[in-house]
Parts: sequence; structure tokens; C-alpha cells
Amino acid sequence: MAGKQQAYSEYKESGVGWMGEVPKEWSVLPCRAVVKNIADKNEGAKDQNYLSLMANIGVIRYEDKGDIGNKKPDDLSKCKIVRKGNLVINSMNYAIGSYGMSGYDGVCSPVYIVLDANSEVIEQRFALRVFENRPFQKYLATFGNGILEHRAAIGWDDIKGAYIPLPTKGEQVAILNYLDHETAKIDTLIDKQQQLITLLKEKRQAVISHAVTKGLNPNAPMRDSGVEWLGEVPEHWADSEIRYIIRQMGGGTPSKERPDYWNGSIPWVSPKDMKIDYIDDAQDKITSQAVQESSTKLIPVGSVLIVVRGMILVHSVPVALTQSEVTINQDMKALIPIKGIDGEFLLFFIKGLRDFILDLVEESAHGTKCLRSEAFERMKIATPELEEQIEIVAQLKKRIGIVDSLIEKAKYGIELLSERRTALISAAVTGKIDVRNWQSPAPTNNNKEVAA
Repeated sequence: MAGKQQAYSEYKESGVGWMGEVPKEWSVLPCRAVVKNIADKNEGAKDQNYLSLMANIGVIRYEDKGDIGNKKPDDLSKCKIVRKGNLVINSMNYAIGSYGMSGYDGVCSPVYIVLDANSEVIEQRFALRVFENRPFQKYLATFGNGILEHRAAIGWDDIKGAYIPLPTKGEQVAILNYLDHETAKIDTLIDKQQQLITLLKEKRQAVISHAVTKGLNPNAPMRDSGVEWLGEVPEHWADSEIRYIIRQMGGGTPSKERPDYWNGSIPWVSPKDMKIDYIDDAQDKITSQAVQESSTKLIPVGSVLIVVRGMILVHSVPVALTQSEVTINQDMKALIPIKGIDGEFLLFFIKGLRDFILDLVEESAHGTKCLRSEAFERMKIATPELEEQIEIVAQLKKRIGIVDSLIEKAKYGIELLSERRTALISAAVTGKIDVRNWQSPAPTNNNKEVAA
């Protein structure tokens, strides 16, 4: 890797802050000399192969994207033409990895930037590596216009005058070969860590599901619950329905035209905040006046929040327990324990029934996912006495705490590997390391000769 590589013997000052010194023999050219902006429109909507960009994945066909992100426009005549080998950049999300080289002919959103490499001076994939360089991304982001940093749009006018370091085409090929080999090794390690995280999350789900439907005592007498998806439950657990153990509160959105309703001290929880098990804050906050005069009301501590509508329901139904008074938006409901049910047990109970609850999700207008409220409220359940619920929660938190720790270690490993990958690409495409003499290691032959 980079640590094993030598630097070039001579460098020169590039005159560009983010780039620093570059090898003496390299050129420093503006982007307009190495890539061309392609703005051809899909006249008459002749091409129907709509392409999408996914952050850290690249260009894919819309039909391969799944039910996430922006929808395919009805009218493709305003879309930009894309050809195989073109570099495609999301002008709004470039800084968070939304770019890639197209492997298809097709069309893309008019807000994307489509670039074609000048084959006389740059290899197509080397152009991709240049735009993959994180310091260059950060530099271009300084030209963006937007309220949020990661949503700051850049355009061709920002890109064309930006200077990049450029070796000869032969050296570009050497750098590409080196990076292909080294990043592939890193990507393999990252993939293994991601697979581990997937397995650990499924393990976590299984631990929760078993605890809230079977209890902690493996020797407890069991009985048939009479519910196919629930199966056998401890004999002494009581049958009920969700509607009998909770009361519900809905949410709302205070008027955006009333500044006195916003930027207060009361958390206003929306689906974007529902990424953790326990909630005591939110990205948006409202004032007490908003609570008094709008449809959103204070939710008591110990309530379970559940997302009942929105695209976030594609793979899961997010739930969380309130640890302070909050308010919620109209895409959520609060389940407030009222009879023989502990709020934390209810949280894990709903998490444990993830797969069944997902079966209660249906698609409504415009592809929005909604939880069928009536079916959810009448969902048959079996629960232990309050004392046993609390004991189950205590033991469950210990068990999933171990799994969560392993997940965090794997995530940290991915973070370190990703940082290594980023640094390696940056070092290679800016000439901080000399890989001209690098050769791919010969494959290891592990076969042992057997004596005759």
C-alpha cells in the first residue's frame, strides 16, 4: 500500500492549495482540458433507459435501484443523454459520494453533470479516480450554492476552471493498475465487515424476537397462542390485543409560516430522527406556543413512537421510546402504555415482531408506505405480568448490548478501511507516491506436491 511506496525524486509547486506539490514531470491542467461537458437533451424522449446515481455505488439503471430515492420522471425529454464511459456527477450530492462512471447508454436527471473524458490526454477511469479524490471533492464543494453543505450544488462552470495534476497516459495506466489492486483488497475487507454487521443485526433481531415471545425460561410450560405468526408462548402469559394495552396519539406540523412556532426548545420528532431506540431530542424544535395552538401535542415520557407513513417503511418500521417530553409530526403515532404494559417492553415487543408488522405495511398514493392502523391495533399478542416484563427487558438489554458492541467494532473497522482507501487514492492521483514500477503480486499457489 501507500506506506510501502516511495515518493518521486523531484517535485514542483502546483500553485493549487489543495494539491500541493506534484511530481516535476506532471502537468497541471484545468478540467476543461481533460473532460468535456455533455448537455445533450433526450429530444422526443427517444431513449427510455433512465439511469440513477446512488452514493458510494455509482450509476445504475433505475429499475435496479429498488423502491428508494427519487422517482423516475414521467417526461424523459428534458433528461440528459449519457453514454457508456461518461462520468456522471450529482450536482447536489457530489460531496457525499454521488458520482460514477456509467456502464450504460441512457438518460439521466437534468441536474446531473455529464462529462466525457478527452481520450488524447486522460484515460476514462483515471478521470473517475481524479473525481474520486476527496481533497478535490472538498475543493469543488467550496463553489457550491446551498443551505446545507452536503446539498450545495456545483455546476460545470465551477468544475471547468479547477486545476488537476495529470501524469502521462502510460503513467495513468500504472496508477490505475495499482489502485485497482489495492482498493479491491480494501473493498473485500469492507465487504466482509458489512456481511458481519448484517449477520449481527439478524442475530440481534432473533434475540429480541425470542425474548418477547418466548420469555427467558427455556423450561417454562408452553401453549399454542392460536396465532400462526406467534406460535407457542409461555403458558402463563395473558392474551390481549395492542389496542387494549395502549392509547394512541397522533402528531402534526405547526405552520411553517409562523416563525414564532419554530426554533423553540421542545423536540419535534419526525421519521428522520427515528434511527435510535431511545429518543429525547430531535433535529427540529418547536415552541410552547406551537403546542398550544397547533395539532401536535406533548407526548409523555415512556411512550413508544412508531413511524406509520413514509418511504422509511420500506425495510423496517422504526420505533423508539421517549425519554423526555416530545412532539411528533403527522407521519408518526405515539403508543402510550395504559394497562399492565411496560413502555420499554412494548418497545422491544414491537421490534421483535418486525417481520409481521412489515406485512401490515401497504403502498398508498404516490408510492408512500403506510402501516394499516386497524390491523395493527387488533394485532393479537401475549404478554407476561409487569414484573416479568421488566426482568425480560433487563436481561435483553445485556444480551443485545454485547451484539451492539460487536456491531460498533465492525463499523469502526469499516471507517478505518474507508479512510485508508480515500488516502490511498489521493496519494496516487496527486503523485505523493511513485507506483510506476509497481507489479501485481503473483498469485499464491497453496497446492502441495504429493510425493510419488
